[in-house]
Amino acid sequence: QVQLVESGGDMVQPGGSLRLSCAASGSIFSINAMGWYRQAPGKERELVASITSGGSIDYADSMEGRFTISRDSAKNTVYLQMNSLKPEDTAVYYCYLDGLLRYKITRARYWGRGTQVTVSS
Repeated sequence: QVQLVESGGDMVQPGGSLRLSCAASGSIFSINAMGWYRQAPGKERELVASITSGGSIDYADSMEGRFTISRDSAKNTVYLQMNSLKPEDTAVYYCYLDGLLRYKITRARYWGRGTQVTVSS
């Protein structure tokens, strides 16, 4: 199985910055993509950003220009640098990995348990 451990969530003031980390471990054969979703109370989970093994990056429109996703392939770790945070960014941020596990024949998506980000004055 795959383990995804997020860290870096905190409470910050509007305009502040945070860097989230997600480290993947387990029986991973290959990774297609890693990234982040978020879910605010009463709202559906939405994509924040993703990065493929080839380096292609996608951002949600509301995040582009403020958030930056990056990865360390050797460590199976993905990061999310969040700047100019707004109260509406308050949510639980979930890391995901899309990949192939050892002894499996098809790819699947795996999720971390989430890390809380709160933006408030």
